[in-house]
Amino acid sequence: MSTTTPRWGRKGTVIMGTVLLAALAFGTTTRTWLNVTLPATGVVTPDVAVSGSDAATAVTAFAVVGVAAALAAGIAGRIARWIIAVIVTVSGVGVAVSSYRIISDPLQGAAGAIGKAIGVSSAEGTVAELTAMPYAAVVIGILIALAGIWLALAGRYWTTSRRYAPAAEPGAAGTDAGTTDAGTDGAGTDAPDTDAPDTDARRTGSAAGSRSGTTAAAPADPGKDSAAGPPVDEIDSWDRLTRGEDPTDTK
Repeated sequence: MSTTTPRWGRKGTVIMGTVLLAALAFGTTTRTWLNVTLPATGVVTPDVAVSGSDAATAVTAFAVVGVAAALAAGIAGRIARWIIAVIVTVSGVGVAVSSYRIISDPLQGAAGAIGKAIGVSSAEGTVAELTAMPYAAVVIGILIALAGIWLALAGRYWTTSRRYAPAAEPGAAGTDAGTTDAGTDGAGTDAPDTDAPDTDARRTGSAAGSRSGTTAAAPADPGKDSAAGPPVDEIDSWDRLTRGEDPTDTK
């Protein structure tokens, strides 16, 4: 898999494009979808304007889901991005299907508004005229569904966000190295000397080598604090807090 993200697959472009489409779908529901003309004998005001949120409440819900899913894709892992891509695609299909139902049966979408105006959901002579908004919602819904596929393809090039996991302490490696050096020095000093046949002299040399190894390993603890250094970013600060350290301590 290529490590270079193509221009069409950039995370910001994909997420903002999907959010924009879902927001446009939501925006259409705030406009008038149906202009209903009621029988003049039934009501004082025969004309009723029905917004998309009243005619097709499902469009509003699917649009909100699309916005939330697109934003979540920015911090999701690889498997979660596939799930989010499916959710975005389903929300787009839902917007398109719900809008098409209003186009195919305008009076059904206007039933609620008609009921508020005359007390019944339908009346003889009622006429419902469509505006351009339902058609725009169908097109936007199809684009949202395609954006879900776009998200699934582009997500393969995205790197996983860094997690708040404690990093290995540099001082631990220094302590192991100091111990290894101490063992090497001790072993070198403890080697038998053919020019000194006295056994007590060899024992004295071994004890001195052990003390020398301990002295060499001792500076590892100060090195731990100096190697840690000040926090590089907020994630390092959280890691130091997790270990019970003061992230503002630069010593």
